[in-house]
Amino acid sequence: MTALDGDLARTVAAVADAGTLDAAAALLNITPSAVSQRIRALETQLGHAVLLRTRPVVLTDAGETVVRFARQLDLLESDLLADLSPGRAGDPTPLAIVVDADSLHTWALAALRGLADRVVFEVLRADATHSLALLRSGRAAGAVTTEAKPMPGCAVETLGSMRYLAVCSPGFAERWLGAGADPAGLAVAPSVAFDRTDDLHLRCLERLGASPAPAAPRAHLIPSAAECTRAIELGIGWGAVPELACVEPVRRGDLVLIDPQGFLDVPLYWQRWRRASPTLRAVSDALREAAATSLRR
Repeated sequence: MTALDGDLARTVAAVADAGTLDAAAALLNITPSAVSQRIRALETQLGHAVLLRTRPVVLTDAGETVVRFARQLDLLESDLLADLSPGRAGDPTPLAIVVDADSLHTWALAALRGLADRVVFEVLRADATHSLALLRSGRAAGAVTTEAKPMPGCAVETLGSMRYLAVCSPGFAERWLGAGADPAGLAVAPSVAFDRTDDLHLRCLERLGASPAPAAPRAHLIPSAAECTRAIELGIGWGAVPELACVEPVRRGDLVLIDPQGFLDVPLYWQRWRRASPTLRAVSDALREAAATSLRR
């Protein structure tokens, strides 16, 4: 196989970003016909289709690999230009990573603070159990995830475990739980969750020895880590909150622990492109160091 043309790979990435060939043409300042010709030339060279020409387009497995290559090429090029101009302030390197809402709310943003002058972050928020889809598609260079098995082309390392505690407001506890932790009462009580994929409160309930009753109300869905905790403080329902976010509300008396044994530890991992640039390595180091002081081992 001849050397892969970076411009062809970048064209696929532009189509993936824009959603259609016409929109990608406008983005690249070329004609739609030229975009189509580049795609066909790359597919001929690779012997694989890289996308399905639907609206919006859908990348094939080969297309996702090509987009990852294009993103890596852009990142390496940006780092190279910075290395060739040492001591001169240049444009910060753009970098997209995936971080779940609870990590963003508790420990991850502090890790990125020291790199903000040299990196322009695009932080994509996705549940830690679903973040690899963005990494696989080439949309992001790294992801905080619950998946320990490295994705093809990626390296993985353990960050630590996020501990979740079953908590509620004092008034909620008095109304639904009586004198103490009552799994049966909790099983029929209203709860609060982040979204439809969030089952942490159900897993905490199982840890307490109960399961949701058939007549239990559906969880209130609050799609923000901070507001989710606030909803629990207001007595809207009980829920599973990161231990890191519980310290102050419990100290103030705004939240109470339902049961000290009702905790749930969720292991977190950092998956990133194996061909890491200096910028990606710096971000990986920063996340690792922050996790070492924030997450449980």
